[in-house]
Amino acid sequence: MKKTLLILLLGMLTLFKVSAQIVEPVTWTTSVEKISDSEYYLVSTATIDKGWHLYAQDVPEGGPIPTTFSYDDQGGKITLSGNTSEEEGHTVNDPVFEMEIKFFEDKATFKQKIALNESVVAVEGMVEFMVCDDTKCLPPTEVDLTYDLNTANAGGSKTPLEVASEGTQEEDTLSKTESADPASSNRSNSRSLWAIFIIAFFSGFAALLTPCVFPMIPLTVSFFTKQSKNKAQGIRNAIFYGISIVVIYVILGWLVSAIFGADAMNALSTNVWFNLFFFLLLVVFAVSFLGAFEITLPQSWANKVDAQSNRSGLIGIFFMALALAIVSFSCTGPIVGTLLVEAAVGGNNIGPIIGMLGFSLAIALPFALFAAFPGWMNSLPKSGGWLNTVKVVLGFLELALAFKFLSQADLVLQLHLLEREVFIAIWIAIFGALAFYLFGKIQLPHDSPVTYISVGRLSLGLLVLSFTIYMIPGLWGAPLNLISAFPPPLYYSESPYGVGFSKLDEGASAKSYESLPEGAHLLEPHDIMAFDDYDKGLAYAKKANKPVMIDFTGWACVNCRKMEQNVWPKPKVLDLLKNEVVLISLYVDDKRKLPEDQIKESKVRPGKMLNTIGKVWTEFQILKYKSNTQPLYVLMDHNEENLIAPVAYTPDVDEFHNWLHTGIANFK
Repeated sequence: MKKTLLILLLGMLTLFKVSAQIVEPVTWTTSVEKISDSEYYLVSTATIDKGWHLYAQDVPEGGPIPTTFSYDDQGGKITLSGNTSEEEGHTVNDPVFEMEIKFFEDKATFKQKIALNESVVAVEGMVEFMVCDDTKCLPPTEVDLTYDLNTANAGGSKTPLEVASEGTQEEDTLSKTESADPASSNRSNSRSLWAIFIIAFFSGFAALLTPCVFPMIPLTVSFFTKQSKNKAQGIRNAIFYGISIVVIYVILGWLVSAIFGADAMNALSTNVWFNLFFFLLLVVFAVSFLGAFEITLPQSWANKVDAQSNRSGLIGIFFMALALAIVSFSCTGPIVGTLLVEAAVGGNNIGPIIGMLGFSLAIALPFALFAAFPGWMNSLPKSGGWLNTVKVVLGFLELALAFKFLSQADLVLQLHLLEREVFIAIWIAIFGALAFYLFGKIQLPHDSPVTYISVGRLSLGLLVLSFTIYMIPGLWGAPLNLISAFPPPLYYSESPYGVGFSKLDEGASAKSYESLPEGAHLLEPHDIMAFDDYDKGLAYAKKANKPVMIDFTGWACVNCRKMEQNVWPKPKVLDLLKNEVVLISLYVDDKRKLPEDQIKESKVRPGKMLNTIGKVWTEFQILKYKSNTQPLYVLMDHNEENLIAPVAYTPDVDEFHNWLHTGIANFK
């Protein structure tokens, strides 16, 4: 307290010495949002001058004066609902008070929900606050606030079914939605797009090493260097050839984005028929790579394009690049198809474009580089049986990936035909066969006789064998964090707690199951109590006096499984999830049918009916949180107001823990 008074005194003396004018770095404005005829939000907005910061409503002991609101209830005509909410703000080490404090910069918005017991025209209030810059503080200031209810705008919070089924028509559509937390969404999208680009780039490098593409490098580069009048022209032509390859594949990615759109792309990951189609498609690709047959485009296409490539100039070079894409389709097609599928089901409308950019860059770069430095071609390995080995390895990988899509269809339908143990057993068989193939114990149709095993092939074989052995404990309940995005979650298995062990064998655990509140279940194997019914979960949270954590998830959501297996089990996160919040998991791909009397028309897609539970949660997420991607995590109080800005996929354990801890602290 003494420290605070000393800083305030020094601040006032400094201001007096600097200027005789009154410094007012914060200005307040008010507005009103109407929820219903008797419920409103009183909105207080602080505009903060650059270099100054306004402190939050909750600050550590010995710190600055917190921002405090008071409202005149006009003799009982007004009832306050809950506490005044505030934005996320910044929590940093304050240089003035030398402690971790939450404050706001530039702008801060506070909301108070009220209910009218009698007719009221305006509400009077007051805010007491304190502002500082990096060297000084102003003394606490009180400002009177007036909220004119006649100027109220429509807004506010409703229950999920009210949001999805009642009220005014929403203008938002899936293709235009944004995350409830734009910064968090941008970080998540940026991470996912970079992941798509990197995977696509290495996939393009793998395609480059197939029998359809690799032999074309010296032939094409030699053509440019011999046909060009000088070296500079040869390099220029080869670079344009590489750019043409990039343009062709990026156009393909753009077409996929334009045809499907963000709405359909997000639906792909949860649609049963799409997942089954992708499973069959990848199996066909895999069998082709293993040598059973070749997938080729019609020969007439290649002939027509090849004829155009004889034209002089840049147009002829572009058609040469198009001819390469068509002729090499038997090798690149399965890889391109897989990349487009993976990028599309991520729900990002530019994912396929980014994927094709990374893929084509990996293929185009060698043509430009070897044209610029022809001497490098002498160091290229000779074509041979190793190229087919690369193709076969890709076939095994395609086959393993295919079962991920079959698993997602099984998860959405909840058939339990491809539970975790079965999935892992299939992968062990596939990668075990790949290891035997690399060791020369299995021969496929287009393989050359193996007289000896190269060091590279032996090393890859040992790596695959090690991975196969790593997966074996997964049959007995090991988490297998390295592949957490692929197999079904731990609780979707024959033995969620591991083979030969069940917590129900213990009397205490059986009793804990019996004592669960209505609508709750234990999320295995970590025994996190969770609800899949919004209303029951919220009612229990009020009874237990705990904040609510909404988990917008899906049975086929890959990043949801990563969070549940890699982040949630960490001790400091698990403790909060089990003891400090009430978890409500809303599955957007829940295919259970709604009763006839609950089926309503969608406001996001007029003309479409909300006839399943999953569609209701999807609509709720879009309308209230302006997001249609999963996972999305929301921490809210009993008035359904956010305690902190929602976050999406957050693989960093410390970051997710801090988000949880801050939201819980705001609730308390």
